[in-house]
Amino acid sequence: MTFTIVLLALVAAFLGLRLYAVLGKRTGHEQEPVARRPVEANTSPLLRQPSASGDAASAAPGAELSNVETAAQSGIKAISNADRNFDPASFVEGSKTAYKMVLEAYWKGDKEALRFLCDDDVFASFAEAIDGRAERGETLENRLVRIDEIRIVDASYDHPMARISVRFDADIAAMVKDADGNIIGGSMTDAVETHDIWTFMRDVKSDSRNWKLDETDSV
Repeated sequence: MTFTIVLLALVAAFLGLRLYAVLGKRTGHEQEPVARRPVEANTSPLLRQPSASGDAASAAPGAELSNVETAAQSGIKAISNADRNFDPASFVEGSKTAYKMVLEAYWKGDKEALRFLCDDDVFASFAEAIDGRAERGETLENRLVRIDEIRIVDASYDHPMARISVRFDADIAAMVKDADGNIIGGSMTDAVETHDIWTFMRDVKSDSRNWKLDETDSV
């Protein structure tokens, strides 16, 4: 299920990273001492809708709602009715890839990669945070230890826009260094529990099947 939830199936060419950051609201990673999770390099693009003959067709009956909270099920069904190729199970798997890529892009300060994955407002917020870090001479050294759980917590369809909010519960080791390489916050030996909700959006009537990260928040 490489349905690259993405947001821009160009990522492969980009060192397999697609970063997308959202700082609309403070993401638990904005704390300087605890930067965010790293994303493992991936050769596939981010998140993309599967084709009719792809993952959606092979999904087991009923599996599509296994990671969807009750409050989001009506929205997921509305999106599925609007786009017959939409598959919740593949979307969840793709969101995991996007989550990793976005985190690593932010940690590395890769604004070009982030630009492909987020809307204008989100990118602007992310770029501002990266620039501020650069001015202070700080660098992040983070590692995504594991993702404990991923589930869709909210979904809606307002023709033609589909929006899906995904909760990620993960453990991240994060460390911040100053311009001289001194550790000024965090630790690579103690992982920090993080709980984030990222919202992806897509115009289901568009020829593009890519989803974009619209906003992020910490729980």
